[in-house]
Amino acid sequence: MPQTFTLRAGHLALADLRDLEAGGVAVTLDPAAHEAIDASVETVRAVIRENRTVYGVNTGFGSLARTRIADAELAELQRRLVLSHAAGTGPALSDPVVRLVLLLKANGLARGHSGVRREAIEMLLKLYGADALPMIPAKGSVGASGDLAPLAHMTAAMIGQGAIKLKGEAMPAAAALAKLGLKPVALEAKEGLALLNGTQVSTALAAAALLATERLFQAALVSGSLCVDAAAGSDVPFDPRIQAVRGQPGQIEVAKLYRAILDSSEIRQSHIDCDRVQDPYSLRCQPQVMGAALDMLRFAAGVVEREMNAVSDNPLVFADKGEILSGGNFHAEPVAMAADVAAIALSEIGSIAERRIALLTDSRMSGLPAFLVPEPGLNSGFMIAHVTAAALASENKGLSHPASVDSLPTSANQEDHVSMATWGARRLHDIADNVTAIVAIELLAAAQGVELRRPLKTSPTLEPVMAAIRKKAAFWDQDRAMAPDIEAVKGLIERGIFREASGFSLF
Repeated sequence: MPQTFTLRAGHLALADLRDLEAGGVAVTLDPAAHEAIDASVETVRAVIRENRTVYGVNTGFGSLARTRIADAELAELQRRLVLSHAAGTGPALSDPVVRLVLLLKANGLARGHSGVRREAIEMLLKLYGADALPMIPAKGSVGASGDLAPLAHMTAAMIGQGAIKLKGEAMPAAAALAKLGLKPVALEAKEGLALLNGTQVSTALAAAALLATERLFQAALVSGSLCVDAAAGSDVPFDPRIQAVRGQPGQIEVAKLYRAILDSSEIRQSHIDCDRVQDPYSLRCQPQVMGAALDMLRFAAGVVEREMNAVSDNPLVFADKGEILSGGNFHAEPVAMAADVAAIALSEIGSIAERRIALLTDSRMSGLPAFLVPEPGLNSGFMIAHVTAAALASENKGLSHPASVDSLPTSANQEDHVSMATWGARRLHDIADNVTAIVAIELLAAAQGVELRRPLKTSPTLEPVMAAIRKKAAFWDQDRAMAPDIEAVKGLIERGIFREASGFSLF
């Protein structure tokens, strides 16, 4: 039986999206939203009855805002707006992202400041529930005035234009709606503009990236801990007193997690009185680096969660005063800056993980066989796996360049400063995928290192992690193809299996 979820307008949490991004959930709109929705629609209709001129209701758009449109052409105005703005290009957005786009758009419209009827909002939820996902090209938005092109492709599907992927099969939108017994939406005044104006694509991309980030952060905590034992490192740098005198909350939190993960390790106990004075930074400074990343990711998550619940189209309806006001909530600068912060944090997680792989493969640093393999020379072991990690970490440096500092004017200079939030959020997926691969390589390398220290065991928390890795990738006793092992462990990370071992939640 499918799960159910009641969408309370303006009260969506990132934690809710853990289940919602995968689909298979029946989402219904809380009836408490109906009154505000209906009032906003009536306000728009009153503007038309009273023959007032209001941007987005009975005018052109962008630099054509001074052109008054006759009442008889208002529905056609909305249809043409949607079709002309469906100008995206590139590969389609992923299914999880499109699901979130549908939900976030419904959530924002349901707050009752957009003048969009319940029927249109319900159509978004019906498409989500039927796994009928508009095919939205990934490229073509500058993040102001909202995500116009991608949201136009979403809206086009609602009116029977464009394409829909119905349970994985791409087909014309009209055919998909017919199969579902749904009639295309006939847009009324302002509705097309409200549907394609807003930050929901940028925000959905950022939210989906943060969900992936939570899973890889869990894995990175585990892989970093496993590396400590593989390298016969010390847990002294995780002492709570060290963290307390600095006072950074992320550092304090992750150090506590490292202590818990490594607790009762036989490997640690075996060298507790050794003469090594200090470990390299990639082991010793994990709380400082991962803690700083955590603080930045939590900041980004707060911005994104607020934007998930925002009303970000334009103009906005304030039914209590009968007013429709033009503003700039479509400008996605908050999302762009949050994405930039998240990009830097993600890249640093990958950067320090790559350094730990390098440490383990260097016999002078780790005390293990060169490149973590018996008979080095005949075997190359993890030599090129580390090269792959280095390549990915370097690629992330370029991807982490801030998107929000870029701007190009559009719409005949009417829209003269834009956020580039859509690209900023979209590239997070490339960075996260790279870091996931780096951490997968680290897990393989650390598991190899721990096994080379047998019969000593790692901690009770990490021994089940070792078993899970070994179900996917055997001990490396001689050279074989490495790529399948990396992909298999990436799959473990993406499925979130390290949540329990890490004890960590981002939100």
